[in-house]
Amino acid sequence: MHINLHDKKVGDDHPIFITAEIGINHNGDIELAKQLIDKAIDAGANAVKFQKRTIDTVYNPEELARPRENPFGSTNGDLKRGLEFGQKEYEEIDRYCKEKKILWYSSCWDEDSVDFMEQFNPPCYKIASPSLTDHNLLKHHVKYNRPIIISTGMSTLDEIDAAIKILDKNKLIILHCTSTYPSEPRELNLRTINSLKKRYSIPVGYSGHEVGLATSLAAATLGACMIERHITLDRAMWGSDHAASVEPGGIARLIKDVRAIEQALGDGVKKIYDSEKPIIEKLRRKHYKDNK
Repeated sequence: MHINLHDKKVGDDHPIFITAEIGINHNGDIELAKQLIDKAIDAGANAVKFQKRTIDTVYNPEELARPRENPFGSTNGDLKRGLEFGQKEYEEIDRYCKEKKILWYSSCWDEDSVDFMEQFNPPCYKIASPSLTDHNLLKHHVKYNRPIIISTGMSTLDEIDAAIKILDKNKLIILHCTSTYPSEPRELNLRTINSLKKRYSIPVGYSGHEVGLATSLAAATLGACMIERHITLDRAMWGSDHAASVEPGGIARLIKDVRAIEQALGDGVKKIYDSEKPIIEKLRRKHYKDNK
C-alpha cells in the first residue's frame, strides 16, 4: 500500500520519503525560512514542513498574558504572534517552493488554519502529536479529502485507534514519535514502527526529536517509509526547537546514509553476485575432496 503526495509515492515499496521540518525554526523571519528551504533542497529532502496556528484559538487569554521575555516582547502572546506567519509569508513560501520544485505542507493546530492552508493546494496535512486526540480537528481535516500524516507521540494505542476511526485509512500515514525535545535514545522504542505496521496495515514512518542521526538511520533499517526531522541552521540559535533539530550538514548525511541503507537492504533473497564470481575463482581451493 502507498499514499500519493502529489507526485511522490510513500509506502514500503518506495524510497523513504524525507521531510525537513522547519516548523517555527524560521524565528518569524521569512528570509531565514527560505534559507532553511534551500538547505533542505541541497540535502536532498523530499519536502519541508511548517506549523500553522490561529493564536487566539489555540491559546487562551491567560496563556497569552503569561510573562515570558522573548525577542518580540514580554509575554507568551508576544512570542506566539511573533513566530506566526500569515498570508504574505505563506504566499512567498508557496511561490518559493514551487520555484525550487520541493513539496511543502503544514501541521495545522486549529480548524481555521486548515481552511487557510487549503488555498495552497497542499499535498497533505500533518496532525501534530498534541492534536491527535482533538477529534473535531481531525473531522475538519477529513472534509478536504487530502492525505493525512499523524504523529503519535504522547498517545496510547487506544487514542491512536480512535483517531484512525475518524480518518481515511486509504489516505493515512502514521509516524511513530516520542514527544520530548530532545528525546533520549532509551525512550525512542523504535520497534514500535513494526508493531504499528502489524496493527494497522498502513504506511508507518518516524518523526524524530533526538540528538544525532544513528537512531533515525535505525528507523530506516527497521522499515520506516518516511522520516521527519527538524532542520536548523545552528542548534545553538534562539528558539525552543533548535536544540532538537539537525543542522544542514547533518540532514545531508542523514539522507545520504538513508539512501545507502535502502540499497544495502536488498530483497532478502540469497544470491551470488557477478562481482563475486572472479573472487570465487581466486580464493576457493581448486582441488579438495567433496565432503558427502
